[in-house]
Amino acid sequence: MMFKISTEPLIHNDLAQILEDPRAGGMVFFDGRVRNHNEGYQVNSLEYQSYESMAQKEGQKIVKEALDRFDIHNAYCVHRVGHLQIGDIAVWVGVCSSHRQESFDACQYIIDEIKARVPMWKKEHYKDRPAKWVECHRCSSHNHSHNHDHDHGESHVKA
Repeated sequence: MMFKISTEPLIHNDLAQILEDPRAGGMVFFDGRVRNHNEGYQVNSLEYQSYESMAQKEGQKIVKEALDRFDIHNAYCVHRVGHLQIGDIAVWVGVCSSHRQESFDACQYIIDEIKARVPMWKKEHYKDRPAKWVECHRCSSHNHSHNHDHDHGESHVKA
């Protein structure tokens, strides 16, 4: 399975091992983590929900597109659902290829397409105001400007 919805915590090192490949000279990983603020408000936690069957189908399609479009060996993506705490990984993307640039490009494509196309909803729980379902106003797409503030993530590169 190239895309997965998970209710369990995502552990970066465990997920990265899935992509170990002796052909890979470049491995790129993206951790989209829950941060403690958004648009001037203190965030205590996030809650994600999805239309799971549709999300699974669309996520698989996106990762397959990346495998077909880029010269990569493998790609894997997992998105959490449920109630997540500050610092938890909400979405994880990993890509391996012979060369780093293909891994970078495919990873960027996957996260942008996941944000744009997978039916996933996010509710922010705040310190000093009621919780609210939020839209991703700053989500970028590979066809638009690349403002990466939307994922609050960490990239890890092994080359």
